[in-house]
Amino acid sequence: MPLVEHLRELRNRLTKAVIAIVLVMIGAAFYSEQLMQFLADPVPACDDFADSDGGNCAVVSFNSLTSPFTTTIKVSLMVGLIVSSPIWLYQLWAFVAPGLHKHEKRYTYAFVAAAVPLFVGGAYLAYVILPISVRVLLLLTPGGAANILTLDDVLDFTIRMVLIFGLAFELPLLLIMLNLVGVVSGRRMAGWWRGVVMGVFVFGAVATPTTDPVGMIALSGPIVVLYFVAVGFSLLNDKRRARKEALGPDDDEASELDLTPEDVGEIESVSTTRALPAQAQTDTDRQREPDRVNGYDDVT
Repeated sequence: MPLVEHLRELRNRLTKAVIAIVLVMIGAAFYSEQLMQFLADPVPACDDFADSDGGNCAVVSFNSLTSPFTTTIKVSLMVGLIVSSPIWLYQLWAFVAPGLHKHEKRYTYAFVAAAVPLFVGGAYLAYVILPISVRVLLLLTPGGAANILTLDDVLDFTIRMVLIFGLAFELPLLLIMLNLVGVVSGRRMAGWWRGVVMGVFVFGAVATPTTDPVGMIALSGPIVVLYFVAVGFSLLNDKRRARKEALGPDDDEASELDLTPEDVGEIESVSTTRALPAQAQTDTDRQREPDRVNGYDDVT
């Protein structure tokens, strides 16, 4: 397929994904108040400033006239990404699927079926550990001080946690996809395990907005487990692919070219054999040339 066709296909897939997200955003905007309350629940709210002494709770409010509007957009966008995840994940895989063989294209629906629960599971885990992380951070408040948090900051904090956890849980599935298309092998992935484990924990420490050990372990632990699950799947898939290649190419696969160099002597002998008839014809013409010059003809 030419490059222009690939770009056109990518444009069409992105357009469908964006339309799905926007439609869900419009629907979520009608329930923005309930969604804001749901996302702000992990933060223990105070009734007045006196209760917030020592970091037991926080006073939550807006700080500007445009904050309700921008917060509504953020919440609606997050809901749009989560609810429409089956559609944009399918469009992502459908863009890659044409490069696969016929038997590998059957994994398209399996990819979407696994990607959506992983994304939702990561988002749910982030929402579960949010109250613990928030209380750990509030306990660091010294006595005599109060916590005054804006609602848009609280929701921004919650949205970041939910999206980071949800997207991070897709990393093992991305590795499986790369293995299916033949980019990386299971043995190579298994050799990366030390660096991957270290990188995942560093990512968990940096990516989580809470920057506390609870959030880091809650994010890094499941990703490491899912990584080893992806390695096991990739090793089994490599063995299956090796057995498949031993049986010969499928109908939609091209057979391998024989690029073994031939013996130079055989090539020269074939070329000499093909050149003999032409050389014999040249000698005959030379013998007939004097007769033509003297005006005689071979035919009597």
